[in-house]
Amino acid sequence: MFKSLHPNIRVRIYTSFLSRIIGSMIFPFMAIYFTDKINATAAGILLLVNVVIQFLAGLYGGFLADILGRKRLMVVGETMKLIAFTGMLMVNAPWGTSAIATFAMMLVISIATGFINPAAEAMLIDVSTKETRAFMYSVNYWAVNLSLMLGLMIGGWLFKTHFFELLIGLVMMSVVTLWMTSALITETLQTEKNRVQIQYGLLPLMRSYQTVIKDIPFVLFTLGGIAILTLEFQRNNFVAVRLEQEIVPRAFAWMEGHEVMVDGVRLLSILTVVNTIMIVLFTAVISKWIKNKPEQPIMYAGFILFGCGYAFMAFSNHIPGLFLAVVILSVGELLYVPTRQSMLADIVDDRKRGAYMAFNGFVFQFGKMFGAVGIIVGEAIGGTSMAVLYIVFVMLGIAFTRVAIIKKSVAIPASNHLHS
Repeated sequence: MFKSLHPNIRVRIYTSFLSRIIGSMIFPFMAIYFTDKINATAAGILLLVNVVIQFLAGLYGGFLADILGRKRLMVVGETMKLIAFTGMLMVNAPWGTSAIATFAMMLVISIATGFINPAAEAMLIDVSTKETRAFMYSVNYWAVNLSLMLGLMIGGWLFKTHFFELLIGLVMMSVVTLWMTSALITETLQTEKNRVQIQYGLLPLMRSYQTVIKDIPFVLFTLGGIAILTLEFQRNNFVAVRLEQEIVPRAFAWMEGHEVMVDGVRLLSILTVVNTIMIVLFTAVISKWIKNKPEQPIMYAGFILFGCGYAFMAFSNHIPGLFLAVVILSVGELLYVPTRQSMLADIVDDRKRGAYMAFNGFVFQFGKMFGAVGIIVGEAIGGTSMAVLYIVFVMLGIAFTRVAIIKKSVAIPASNHLHS
């Protein structure tokens, strides 16, 4: 079945897997890097700026993908990433380290990612059909989770001791993905003949999103998604920094006569692997179980379990409790992700699905922004207060989503009446 997919789809899944497996050994731990090199507040500000830049680049990247072409923008982005990865390697070498230069390179990577992702998503839609799309996204979902699991597992053990070597691997992998993108992917955008009339400015960009922003139920649904996803990005920001600072390294017996030293970074890596394993193993089971059941109660239950798990991780250093919290939040994630995606499909306007789905992608960017802010806020108010704040975000997520669904259910019959 996988071989029946368009070659562009297969190449994109391969390149995405290769990029993530190395990238997740490094970038989830950069909050710790900047906290160690500068301080927690500066780390939060730098990561926030980084996410804002990627958000703006993504906005413009989606717009350019419909003008310049999918492949062209992807190749430009991959080239920028290779240059930036090489720069990161040079400024984190044994002969010298520069946190500011590292941050500058991360900004270039964020701009490149903002160019690549919308172009790649548009390309996948271009070459897939309604019949193959579900399978395509399913394979991609599994590949993403598997690459994250492997990358985080390795990165958690090597990040603090072999950062330079990990960067070498990142550069080498970037060379491979750039070659695969430029040599193996074909252009899918049908270009317009009268390109002289095409406008590249910010005004036409804003007009393209105007209709989406005026759809109040969809905007509320998006705000609910941001509130929930904010919690997930706390793991690599506030929770990561807190565990690194508060967990006392201790030795655990492993096999006969062997001990493994576990510190905060390695503990976070193990907890993340547990979460990813649960997602990979039980997605199909949970999806089958919730089929033909009321979606809203399952989604809200998922929100609550997800929030409670992260709330516990915000303040506790009890290792068995942290593992239980990860199991709880993983169950919540398994419950809310498919049900929310299903409801999202009902809420978007099918006539402008591309614009709606592009806007929905910004949920991740805003989640990352608030995740970066979490380092600064957590430093000021502490873990217990952060746990309370996480529960507040869950309640906001439920409230926004509930109002959105109610408003949409009222709007649809009214719309049908007008059309009848």
